Amino acid sequence: MTLINEHFLKLQNNYLFSDIAKKVNSFKVTHPKDKIIRMGIGDVTQPLAPAVIEAMHKAVDEMASKETFHGYGPEQGYPFLIDAIIKHDYASRGVFIEPGEVFISDGAKSDCGNIGDMLRHDNSIGVTDPVYPAYIDSNVMSGRTGVLKNGKWSDVVYIPCTAENGFIPDLPARRVDILYLCYPNNPTGTTLTKEELRKWVNYALANDALIMYDSAYEAYIQDPNIPHSIYEIKGAKKVAIEFRSFSKTAGFTGVRCGYTIVPKELQAFTLNGQRVQLNKLWNRRQCTKFNGTSYITQRGAEAVYSAAGKQQVKETIRYYMTNARIMKEGLQACGFTVYGGDNAPYLWLKAPDGLSSWKFFDKLLYEAKIVSTPGVGFGPSGEGYLRLTAFGDREDTLEAMERLRQWSD
Repeated sequence: MTLINEHFLKLQNNYLFSDIAKKVNSFKVTHPKDKIIRMGIGDVTQPLAPAVIEAMHKAVDEMASKETFHGYGPEQGYPFLIDAIIKHDYASRGVFIEPGEVFISDGAKSDCGNIGDMLRHDNSIGVTDPVYPAYIDSNVMSGRTGVLKNGKWSDVVYIPCTAENGFIPDLPARRVDILYLCYPNNPTGTTLTKEELRKWVNYALANDALIMYDSAYEAYIQDPNIPHSIYEIKGAKKVAIEFRSFSKTAGFTGVRCGYTIVPKELQAFTLNGQRVQLNKLWNRRQCTKFNGTSYITQRGAEAVYSAAGKQQVKETIRYYMTNARIMKEGLQACGFTVYGGDNAPYLWLKAPDGLSSWKFFDKLLYEAKIVSTPGVGFGPSGEGYLRLTAFGDREDTLEAMERLRQWSD
């Protein structure tokens, strides 16, 4: 008799974005002539940078010749991309990273979910609330979350990020083994200063805790006082794993490439108290379960760091952040309370008149024909909010703000 991992049965039947898709499809069936503007799921709309396309074309041509053909590559990633990442993403900010601490992957989401493979099922976890759903669901699958009661998992420590605390999370009231932090934050679009982030590093150092730091949106930071990497904080390499992605930075959502930093000085414990280097465990896991990101993809990612690539990527990010500015100003002019959008491509919109997240979602869909993401789907503290993204086309962004102006009049 084949037995299943019964923790999968604890997952809620519907995933947030699947629920949204069903509602949108239902609307399209009953309103076939209406144009929907999608500002919910955070996929990008602008094409890859010309420098990236050129590099990938060149890599494809290499695969056509026996002399330049590439088969299996290193599971950790090719040195040319690892060296570019170290030079441009870390050394330029005064952070020392060794080549053996960088692991190229097919995206931050995969690594965020897979990283738990090397950690025991009975570690306690803490998440800021609201939170990216994949952090929770991957831990549900591993048996770390307990049971779902009134919208919360019994073994998860929820750390509220609300308007009342300025979306700055307080340190957990009790000790937690694994902490998930995402900054700039998805979904609220808010950030932490170096001083605020230092509190978390110090907490982890004092409690032998592990921080999972998702900085997938660091390229959107505009404020020079906001850290781009947790390793800008002294001591962070002893307590933190950092996840990054080329998806939103360079439009790789359909290409798939990201990377994870696992410092060699980062350690965890066996049951008898023996310290173990997590870098070695993650390397072993990748060598066993991952065959590496394609050569063509990695050449494209390398081109992001070329002089032309950096300029072209900056222009695309400027495009999306201009969308964010247009949205924030438009929403505020309509009388809405909105957060984020200054250092991130996400805006966190408070529902008016005490509406719930899903009721506000339905009103925007049916009355303004705008698709958003209900905040409650990101956790209990997200109730009464919607997430909007700035990844749309400029024309749609402007039209959406005009629709909202007319709708709110």
